[in-house]
Amino acid sequence: MSKRKAKRSERSASRGAGSRLVYSTDPAPEPEQSPPELPRNPAAPFAVQGTQPVRVRLERKGRKGKTVSIVTGVKSPDVGRRALLKHLKGKLGCGGAVKGAEIEIQGDQRERLVALLNGLGYRARQG
Repeated sequence: MSKRKAKRSERSASRGAGSRLVYSTDPAPEPEQSPPELPRNPAAPFAVQGTQPVRVRLERKGRKGKTVSIVTGVKSPDVGRRALLKHLKGKLGCGGAVKGAEIEIQGDQRERLVALLNGLGYRARQG
């Protein structure tokens, strides 16, 4: 074995198997930042909701005859509305979207939506 190969194998053995030597030009690396804390269930109602009811209604206008269930009155930030939409879409097995302060669910899902929202802690009604 040549001297060069011997030195190379000696260096790699001293570092341990699978480790790489990495050089940094930064004298003091920044500490890792933890992501902001969200509630345990972002789909759950926020304290701001209080006793305000959530309304579930049906709409066909401007949709070329397609039926959409619309949930209004959810008082949570946009992240909470998106989490609620994801939960509802998974439970109902249909598509949907967040448009402004409203949550749109494809199809006539009013009864199932009211039951799911009440199960999550919202005060939901058809209307």
